[in-house]
Amino acid sequence: MADRKIVLIHGYSANGEAFNVWRNALVDAGWKRGQLVTVSYESLTNEVSVRDIAEGFDRLLRQNLQLTEDEPFDAIVHSTGMLVLRSWLTRQGVADDRRKRLKHLIALAPATFGSPLAHKGRSFLGALVKGRKAFGPDFLEAGDMVLDALELGGSFGWDLAHRDLFGETEFYNDKRTTPYVFVFVGDRGYRGLSSVANEPGTDGTVRWAGTALNSRKIVLDLTADCAENNRVQLANWTQDDVPMHPIANVDHGSILSEPPKQLVHLVVEALQVHSSATYASWLEEANTATEGTLAAMPRWQQFVVRAIDERGDGIRDWNLQLAFDDGQSLTPFGQDVHVYKGDASYRAFHVDLKQVEKMMTDPSAPVQLTAQLYASTGTKRVLYTGVLADRADVEAPDNGGTWYGTLNLSTTLPGGATQLFHPFTTTFLELRLDRDPLTGPGMVIRLEPQT
Repeated sequence: MADRKIVLIHGYSANGEAFNVWRNALVDAGWKRGQLVTVSYESLTNEVSVRDIAEGFDRLLRQNLQLTEDEPFDAIVHSTGMLVLRSWLTRQGVADDRRKRLKHLIALAPATFGSPLAHKGRSFLGALVKGRKAFGPDFLEAGDMVLDALELGGSFGWDLAHRDLFGETEFYNDKRTTPYVFVFVGDRGYRGLSSVANEPGTDGTVRWAGTALNSRKIVLDLTADCAENNRVQLANWTQDDVPMHPIANVDHGSILSEPPKQLVHLVVEALQVHSSATYASWLEEANTATEGTLAAMPRWQQFVVRAIDERGDGIRDWNLQLAFDDGQSLTPFGQDVHVYKGDASYRAFHVDLKQVEKMMTDPSAPVQLTAQLYASTGTKRVLYTGVLADRADVEAPDNGGTWYGTLNLSTTLPGGATQLFHPFTTTFLELRLDRDPLTGPGMVIRLEPQT
């Protein structure tokens, strides 16, 4: 075993005691108790953010753990702990040094791209259930800023992904200058009374499709000034293959409290990966060990979508509906959509790929995939417009600034529409339209008659 310390970082509304079972398991596997460092942080105070926790974590490493600024360590995180660690890792100005220090990142049911329960936790009922129970100035607070970072499709997750996944710097690859990342999640939701929290495609708290770091970004630029050959910008996948590996008969809580022997074995082996060759060997073993579980799980995909205008400002009143076009009618397929409370230009879409795959691969009934777009300014004086649409209604004075358009994704996307769908991943999609203020009588700006 390496002499490095392993730092254990818990999730929302928990504390370091949540890792007691894992501490014992790692000791049994050969680590010394002195190597295992458990931290606890405040997540139920409204004025504390994930970035606060991340920088407090760095101070803890230096002052309390007495780790030098370049001393390497490993980390095991659960749930929200993934956001804390990624925020620490990507701090501007020191990111190069930090990603060299972190050697292994083990993510257990990570909230990599948020949780469908976060916005519920910000409600009054959420405060009653999860809020702080100790009397004082923080009584019944549920950690509003932390929950905001956890909300599906939110600005925090969007910005974070653009730092460590879609930026120019590689944060996750098989080189020794970045951490090796390993992601595990349970294949089922909660049981008993806690099952009321379960949603399809989740372990009870996080979406399967929202755990892996396997992600990419697509830009659909419908603005007038965009070059025709640049309207669809398809970014490469995350720098390295970091899939999620499902663990049978485990939920969001029991992955900590009752980890199966198979999971403990995979984690122990992951912490000993030290090269491209050993990572490839581990990945082959993990894929073989979990392929049966993965094959039995419904195939979900998550999309995080933002609509902006040519100035980069968010479009708050918009909608996107994907539908199949058989030449005679459009058939929409089900999408679970969440609108980010802090800024409606951000949305999260959760899609069961069963219907998609059936329709797109049925040779007896070939169909096209279309995107039906809608955007509104709320005033007839300003309208949104977009090019490259098959059909569009853009007469602002008649429709109050509302624009409709239909885009054939089967012909627009390189490789066809099937390239849009990849199970158990998150795809970021940026939609760009023009925002046009109108001139003339009663409009945004006009000339007054000369006298």
